[in-house]
Amino acid sequence: MKNLRKYGKEPYCVAVVHGGPGASGEMATVAGELSSRRGILEPIQTAMTLLGQVEELKTVLEKNGNVPVTLVGFSWGAWLSFIVAADYPEVVKKLILIGSGPYEAKYAGGIIEEDRLSRLDDEGRAEVKSLIRTLDDAGTEDKNSVLSRLGILLSKADAYDAIDDVSDEFKAVNCRADIFQSVWPEAEEIRVSGELISLASKIQCPVVAIHGDYDPHPAEGVEKPLSAALKSFRFILLKNCGHKPWIERDAREKFFQVLEEELEVIG
Repeated sequence: MKNLRKYGKEPYCVAVVHGGPGASGEMATVAGELSSRRGILEPIQTAMTLLGQVEELKTVLEKNGNVPVTLVGFSWGAWLSFIVAADYPEVVKKLILIGSGPYEAKYAGGIIEEDRLSRLDDEGRAEVKSLIRTLDDAGTEDKNSVLSRLGILLSKADAYDAIDDVSDEFKAVNCRADIFQSVWPEAEEIRVSGELISLASKIQCPVVAIHGDYDPHPAEGVEKPLSAALKSFRFILLKNCGHKPWIERDAREKFFQVLEEELEVIG
C-alpha cells in the first residue's frame, strides 16, 4: 500500500503517526528503532481533508493492525491520533503523544513568531518569512520544495542539540504542501472552536504525552488541558530536548527508554 510502511514482524500492535500535515516519512527512524522487538505500522497520510485523514488512518489500522493498537503520534500526528481515539475508541488501546501541539488556542500564540524565529539568526529569520510568503503565493509552482526548506529551518530552531545535521534527518521526509495547506486550516479551526479538547471526553484509553522542555510548542498547552479533560493521563517532560526527541544528543536514549517502557506496559 502506498499509504503504509511495515517494520518488523506480525502482529502489528503499534503504529507511528507522522506530523505535518504532509510530512510523511518523519517517523521512519522511530519505527525502525522500535521494530526490533515488535511489529510497527507507519501509516502515510494522503487524504486532503481532516475527516479524510481520520478515516484513512482508521481504515489502515483496521486492515493491517492487530486492533486495538497503540498509536504513537508526533506533532500533528499526535492530534490526528487523538481524534481517531475519540471517534473510534475500539481501534485504539493506548495513545502516546510526542511533541504535540497545544490543545487550546490560548497556548498557541507566538509559536513561530516569537519562539521559533528567535532561535534563528537574522538570515534564517528572513528566509523563513520569505518561504511562508512564497508558500502562500498561488503562483508558486514547486511548493513541496518550499515546504521542505521551511521544515529544515524550523527543525533547526526546534532542536536543542541535534546529534546530526537536521538537513540530513529531514531528507527522509516527503513534504506535500497541498496536504498541509488543505488540512492544517481545518485542524487549527477545531482548536480555536474548542472542538479539539472537547474530544477528550470520548477517549477511553490511557494517554501519555512525552514532551521536550525546549520544544517551542508549549508543554503547558498539552499538560494542563489534557490533565483536566482526560480520565487517564500522564505527562513526561524530557530535559534538554526539542521537538523531535529522537534526534537529540541528550534526550534520545531517555526518550526511547520511556517509549519502550510505555509499550511494555500494554504488552
